[in-house]
Amino acid sequence: MRKLPLFAALAVTVLALAGCAGGASSSGTSDTDPVKLTLWHNFGTQQNAIATQNLTDAYTKLHPNVTFDVVSQPGDNYFSLIQASAISKTGPDLAVMWTGLFTLKYKDLLVNLDGLVPAADLAKVDGLDYVADGFDSANGPYVMPFEKQFYMGFYSKKAFAAAGISSVPTNWSELYAACDKLNAAGITPVVYGNGGQTLGATFYTWYDASYAMIGAYTVDEWANLLNGTVAWDSQKNIDQLTKWAAMKTNGCTNSDVLTKTDNLEDFTSGKAAMIIDGTWDTALFTDAMGTDVAAFVPPFSDTSIKGVVEFPGNGFGIMKSSTHQQAAADFLAFLTTDAAVKIMDESGLISSVNGAKTSNPVNQEMLDFAGQFGFTRYPMIDNVIQGDVVDVGGKVLPSVLGGNMTPKDALAQMAQAWNQLPAEQKK
Repeated sequence: MRKLPLFAALAVTVLALAGCAGGASSSGTSDTDPVKLTLWHNFGTQQNAIATQNLTDAYTKLHPNVTFDVVSQPGDNYFSLIQASAISKTGPDLAVMWTGLFTLKYKDLLVNLDGLVPAADLAKVDGLDYVADGFDSANGPYVMPFEKQFYMGFYSKKAFAAAGISSVPTNWSELYAACDKLNAAGITPVVYGNGGQTLGATFYTWYDASYAMIGAYTVDEWANLLNGTVAWDSQKNIDQLTKWAAMKTNGCTNSDVLTKTDNLEDFTSGKAAMIIDGTWDTALFTDAMGTDVAAFVPPFSDTSIKGVVEFPGNGFGIMKSSTHQQAAADFLAFLTTDAAVKIMDESGLISSVNGAKTSNPVNQEMLDFAGQFGFTRYPMIDNVIQGDVVDVGGKVLPSVLGGNMTPKDALAQMAQAWNQLPAEQKK
């Protein structure tokens, strides 16, 4: 999903204490007793936040005895707040959680949904393997995936036409050639910046890094980055990041990639031709640009890229400290209904329910990359590699594109972070 760098967790003893708090039982209220559920998210003002509010409003309309206190928490220390609230038992009933290793890192704070949410409802949802022990849904999920997400490139058809670009670039050389034509037409080729998000002072680098690693490895080979068979500072990784860093030196990007805050506006206004972003901003782009905007797979590959990031990036978990666990679980079951799928679509997102449809043509383009055109589905790399490595990469990789650090030096720091992991995490 759209990520914020995972800041320093509380001490191991803190996690242990949170785990020892155990699972509070359901409130035991009837279908008519008033229940107020507190829900925390870190979506800021993005489409995810709008969808969350729309879903909770719709649920209250169906179940007037259930109301929600939807709280938008700051992105830069969200998980620290979750941990602290679990210890003090002042936290939410429901909390947005990220899938993959993020879920497993915080599973001691969460209720396993097996037996709490009906099995028939869980069976409707895509991505449960990524929220269960051993990445096996048979062990029961800790999180209900909320939406199907894509890290994705978006481009302006008008900008491409103005520059004489007849086809979307599919590899590094085609990307550089397109940049030359766009610069000649007075259009910024690819705009970077931290506008529209609360994930840090710079752009979120793991969108790009996911595609850099797609261009270098098969999806099965990504496991080698986790277990150390391929070191982060390998020559292949250095080569990929060198080509990525050349985007700025070759004029493919804006000059202020590390400080720009109005990058979304540059793209929607036509000043820039391309942007690397995600599903959470599709509706923003289509509302502003209509049929001018389209999706493309960032072509960070020597050959035509054939992988796409398609992943249930986040979802809702029930906190063990909640005193309304069954009421919270009933809301999670609602997310699998046709009514909830429709709300997600109207909010500009793609529901994680299997077979969910989208009315947004750009979202449909994303689904078609794997569904119609044979692209291999990859997870979000920052969801499936160790969090300590994600943290370091989030700090150093923006400086690579900014020209303040060499790819070799940045990757060496990531390799060091992997080397310092406990042995049980090097899997």
